Amino acid sequence: MATVEECRTALQGLAAELDAHADTRGKLDFERTLACRVPDLGAAFHGRLSGGRLLDIADGDDPQAKIALTAKSDDLVALLTGKLDVTKALAARQISVQANPFDLLKLRKLL
Repeated sequence: MATVEECRTALQGLAAELDAHADTRGKLDFERTLACRVPDLGAAFHGRLSGGRLLDIADGDDPQAKIALTAKSDDLVALLTGKLDVTKALAARQISVQANPFDLLKLRKLL
């Protein structure tokens, strides 16, 4: 089982990766709040997606987030570090994403 710190570090790594490519993705009209829930650790994180970037990552849940990702800690770290394919993880029910279908299509462009 991954730790809360490993999950936080993986989220910050994803944010850095998105930031590095923001020039190519910055034209993506995508402003949404995001919650990332890790039930096996009893932890959650939240932030916002804006212009192809993941910003304002903080501890705690956002029950009103427009996009909610739920995953076990190991699966979350593997997903965010590129070791787990998002499509396969969704199909295998390793992760769950709750979002508007149009938001899911836009989110695919970021990943």
